[in-house]
Amino acid sequence: MPSTAFSSLDEYIALPRIEALALSPDGRRVVLTVATLTKDRTSYERSLWEVPAKGAGAPRRLTRSAKGESGAVFTADGDVLFVSARPDADAEDDDESGQLWLLPTGGGEARPVTRLAGGVGGIAAVAEASPRLVLSADLMPSAQTLEDDARLRADRKKRKVSAILHDTYPVRVWDHDLGPAQPHLLALDLGALADTIAAVAEEGASEADDEAQADATTPYPSTLPRPRDLTPNPGRTADIAGAALTPDGATLVASLQIPEGRDSRHILAAIDTATGARTTLFDERSTSFEMPAISHDGTTLAFVRSGFGSPEGPADQELWVSDIDGANPRRLAAGWDRWPSALTFDADDSALIVTADQDGRGPIFRVPLEGDPVVQLTSDEFTYTHVHVDRATGDLVALRSSWMAPPHAVRVGRDGAVTALTSPVALPDAAGTMTEIEATAEDGARVRGWLLLPEGASAEHPAPLLLWIHGGPLNSWNAWSWRWNPQLALARGYAVLLPDPALSTGYGLDFIARGWNSWGGKPYTDLLSITDAVVARDDIDQTRTAAMGGSFGGYMANWVAGHTDRFRAIVTHASLWALDQFAGTTDSSAYWQRIFTPEAMVENSPHRFVRDIRTPVLVIHGDRDYRVPIGESLRLWSELNEHFGADDGSLVHRFLYFPDENHWVLKPQHAVVWYETVFAFLAQHVLGESVEVPDVLG
Repeated sequence: MPSTAFSSLDEYIALPRIEALALSPDGRRVVLTVATLTKDRTSYERSLWEVPAKGAGAPRRLTRSAKGESGAVFTADGDVLFVSARPDADAEDDDESGQLWLLPTGGGEARPVTRLAGGVGGIAAVAEASPRLVLSADLMPSAQTLEDDARLRADRKKRKVSAILHDTYPVRVWDHDLGPAQPHLLALDLGALADTIAAVAEEGASEADDEAQADATTPYPSTLPRPRDLTPNPGRTADIAGAALTPDGATLVASLQIPEGRDSRHILAAIDTATGARTTLFDERSTSFEMPAISHDGTTLAFVRSGFGSPEGPADQELWVSDIDGANPRRLAAGWDRWPSALTFDADDSALIVTADQDGRGPIFRVPLEGDPVVQLTSDEFTYTHVHVDRATGDLVALRSSWMAPPHAVRVGRDGAVTALTSPVALPDAAGTMTEIEATAEDGARVRGWLLLPEGASAEHPAPLLLWIHGGPLNSWNAWSWRWNPQLALARGYAVLLPDPALSTGYGLDFIARGWNSWGGKPYTDLLSITDAVVARDDIDQTRTAAMGGSFGGYMANWVAGHTDRFRAIVTHASLWALDQFAGTTDSSAYWQRIFTPEAMVENSPHRFVRDIRTPVLVIHGDRDYRVPIGESLRLWSELNEHFGADDGSLVHRFLYFPDENHWVLKPQHAVVWYETVFAFLAQHVLGESVEVPDVLG
């Protein structure tokens, strides 16, 4: 089998990765965020690269710092803004917080724009025709000023206090604790950023003077533009689901989070960036308004309106537009049964440019504002993200990826023609081929997916099969993932089936509804139907198969383990095991309890079928996973031992535990351990080989 970058895990984790894209206001320059492996191979550092937006020319590196850069956007003047924890010569030596930096379009070194005690969370919005922008940043709840925030943080640090007192839900999200600081939106005027020469403090101060100065409130630097708090006393409202500035920067439209009992929803509010005055534009019970976008002329607002699902079925995600003040709202493309993942206005403001899952892909669509039919602009096998509009030509610049190629920058013409841009990152050679697979479910529905075949798979040499089940469950196997990558399995001779069963996105609301309130029903039978279709091929070895999945895919792997013995091995990562337990311990319990009836939560819980498991199971979980808490796998492991442990304590099943990893297991060295352990488990049970576990596991 030919050697590729996927043949070696060490070589794989060292592949550079393009993570984000920004387009300059004049449409000539593209800035890419590129992640590369650090020298100690335990993390990734990020830098910014510039490439021509037309497709020709050489890449040019813009930044180079040990702390790296991320979140790049352009200002109206063409300067590049980014967030970095790189050293600021005028800040405290031990300041490790990420701050906002500006790289001038005319050349020169990057300069700091903020010096917030808690750092900058990200850039929420940048005005298209003014020097105003809005930042997200966490401030302590009792702080009345930026100086108060710095003092309170310094006091907690000095006293080594980590305790957090909560009065709202939730208390943690994904992999981090919430509080005590709260998210704020801060307006900033870059026009106030001026070059100055700071005076050096006089030498000879005593230690007592130093201690007194440390306890005093340090003024926010007068040499930097002072951020204005647009969301005083926010609670968690500034946990936004999108924000946009009018071209003049005068008004911010933000999707603010509003409590609704233990649950929450998002409203759209307009905030005057000079005064902080707020006007609610759209607010409905059990409905969220998200992803606001503002037209280039500043007169029209676009957004996504989503009702809450219930056990009766999922709610649709609708495209809407209104006047900038919320007047004259109307729904667009009411008959278009797709869920927008991102949206922006076309060059002439006559349509929205929208991305959405569709049929195992993620095309770009043009949605006219005046009722004309939706037009699909791209028709290849890729998923598009980070789409930007070149206002001079109407062309689009974006990242695209598939299971055969990681994200790379392209230009999409008005006619849909796609041109790859020059890149600082070469695309790796794939380890096999990809073909589309379809099957008919037991209720007659079409079920499709991707089948990836290794080099050399044939009737004479059929490949063992790995059924990989996606997470979500509102998701689709349509874009490259560095974390969950089938190319690594192809390089080891496996075929990989990536199916989209009931509950998957990109096939319409009815397809999602087939599995709603019944995760163990049609999602399971869909998986078996498409697996049956694949193992009937003469290039697949139906006697050597395994099933794997993470998150919802882990739930499904657990369900498969308790309902069939057709697979030789099961790998279940970050999986849901006991739904009654999970629904109250996940970081978003209201959602999970809202979409199931009490009866369905019992009927669809995999733990009820533990006695029926006949297949060796590899359980994997990270302790810092708050979306699917570690208790799920701890209970699964306990019950596997209860029912299948031998008298001497031995067990055919295995448990790979990461004390300091989250839902995904992201550290490069741990990703290597993850794959080595998985492939060793599969080699033993699927291939019948004797393979040692990684040495680093002892």
